[in-house]
Amino acid sequence: MSTRSGLLASMVAGVFAFAATAAMAANPALATGGAPAAPARVVGGEDPQLLRLLQMEELQLRAMRSVMPKYFAEAYRTYPQIPAGTLEAIAWSQSRWLPLQPADTEHHHNRMPTAYGVMGLYAGEGFADQVAAASRLTGLSTRLIMTDSRANILAAAALLAQEIRTAGLARNGIAPAPEQISQVLARYAGFTPVPGGNAIDDFARQSFAFDVLLSMDRGVNDRGAIVPERPIQWERAFAARQLVLLRAPFVRLDISSGRVVADGYAIDPLSETLVARGTGAIGRAQGATDYGPAIWDPASPSNYTASRSAAIGAVTIHTTQGSYAGTISWFKNPAAQVSAHYVIRSSDGQVTQMVRNAHTAWHVRNHNSYTLGIEHEGYISNSSWYTTAMYNASSALVRNFCSKYSAIKCSSAYNGPSSSGSVVLSDSVKIKGHQHYSGNDHTDPGIYWNWSRYYSLLNPAPAGTVKLLDSFESTVGHFNTSPTYSGSTTGISTASTALRYCSMSRYGSCSLQVKLVDNPSTSASWNVRLLSGSGSPSANVQLTRANGKVGFWVYAAGTGMSVALGVDDSDGTERSVSRTLPANTWTYVEWSLEDAAQWDAWVGGNGAITASTVTLDAVWLYHAQTSYNLFVYVDDVQIKN
Repeated sequence: MSTRSGLLASMVAGVFAFAATAAMAANPALATGGAPAAPARVVGGEDPQLLRLLQMEELQLRAMRSVMPKYFAEAYRTYPQIPAGTLEAIAWSQSRWLPLQPADTEHHHNRMPTAYGVMGLYAGEGFADQVAAASRLTGLSTRLIMTDSRANILAAAALLAQEIRTAGLARNGIAPAPEQISQVLARYAGFTPVPGGNAIDDFARQSFAFDVLLSMDRGVNDRGAIVPERPIQWERAFAARQLVLLRAPFVRLDISSGRVVADGYAIDPLSETLVARGTGAIGRAQGATDYGPAIWDPASPSNYTASRSAAIGAVTIHTTQGSYAGTISWFKNPAAQVSAHYVIRSSDGQVTQMVRNAHTAWHVRNHNSYTLGIEHEGYISNSSWYTTAMYNASSALVRNFCSKYSAIKCSSAYNGPSSSGSVVLSDSVKIKGHQHYSGNDHTDPGIYWNWSRYYSLLNPAPAGTVKLLDSFESTVGHFNTSPTYSGSTTGISTASTALRYCSMSRYGSCSLQVKLVDNPSTSASWNVRLLSGSGSPSANVQLTRANGKVGFWVYAAGTGMSVALGVDDSDGTERSVSRTLPANTWTYVEWSLEDAAQWDAWVGGNGAITASTVTLDAVWLYHAQTSYNLFVYVDDVQIKN
């Protein structure tokens, strides 16, 4: 949507020209396992030039974020009625723990109301003036609240504490459970009120509350930003109708023990979200959209044209320069005079359609008439917004466009380096960024958008190619939840972790370190379902069954470990036979998607992979119950066709 804002964008501009080739050599001291046959080429990995930028960004982010925990601690001491972890989660949802600065004034048109500081507080401009309200509560100046992280966090805490008191939830100085403040968060959000509605009816406000609670439920550990994992009982936070609309995860239930059904709702065994049985239970979630997985929440008619003057022929990739919920609220504000066809959430890839494909959204000036616009939640100055779930959801949406509109070919997508400025591309490039169109001065999606990765998701890899699903060089990728997040995991405690680790790898510099810690309250064997894409098929890459083999490198720092895979098929989830690992060596393990002998039924499956395309559900780790901690390292999760 908008432009160069934040503290890191200017820093990376000078670095961009200094490209470096990423090291892809194995660690000689560790790589003693047998290597797979060399593929014709590898796609889906990190672009070397972008990887260098991400490594430099990580150093800056860690330094910047290191001071935040003491500010959060002070805020909790000052306002004890706020549930622990809530402030960190709001900061993650609003800014990804990066103090926000105003967008450049030259791009004031069509932009979101400015959010300030690590807590993303608004100062009017069409939204609530949270900054002024917090200044009155705290006595801090508005300028200090906008520019100082400590003051910004204290200001947000004061606003939230006031809402908690107003709701009657602050009793005897004891903080309520996070589930109890879902509607408090919805009122706190600061968005434009829905005419004639309330916070419960306002999808944008409910989305804000959900995203904050989701950050707490999953936990976050991203380059110095930490939101402590705190399980959320979703049925206590939202009504069933809202849970369906929000696609709330029920992964913490053991879905293998059977479906949970109540009052016309059930847990879908593949997505592990609540769904309405039958039809008509929830119109907005199941209403007709141009793209099946999307939620329909229309923009204000004042913000788009209900017709087209040209045939659909291109796709524009945007970055919102704001939050998912805030963008939805803004597009519904008649004063915004801006819109896009779709908005995609960073945390889980949820897609909301706001303008029909057949109508003209106002998003790319003189090119509106023939383009489809997709807004991606986040800010161009922070790569934390561009998640694996977002790339997967966005590419799936664009593949749908390619199948519908003859003028849009996925092979015509931009496949070059990212950049921090406006770089006009030829009209023959049909899928490109806002920064690539003539007559526009915006710079989104900017320097951190991985165009080569996006291109590989849009276009099937040729035969004989290895496609990397996760290399862990810059993020944890699909593996963004703890080993105990799934209710199907047994035997280990919540002290177990899954983190990116850059002192141990098979290739490159980093791998996924899985620390398994025994749960002393049970003698159960360790059966660990390490989720890919939080267990949601929509957050994972589609894998082609034909000639497909899924595998990964693994290093078990101890004896007695075995591994397997879970795959979401069309009829349920299948689980592979297990492979026993030797200790203290890198080993490559893989399973054929076509060989029924390598698969067993798990939940709703038939014991064979039958769909033409499937998704990875989880890596399974097995070990007998033991009292000592065990470390397992995973690297280069991949598919070969």
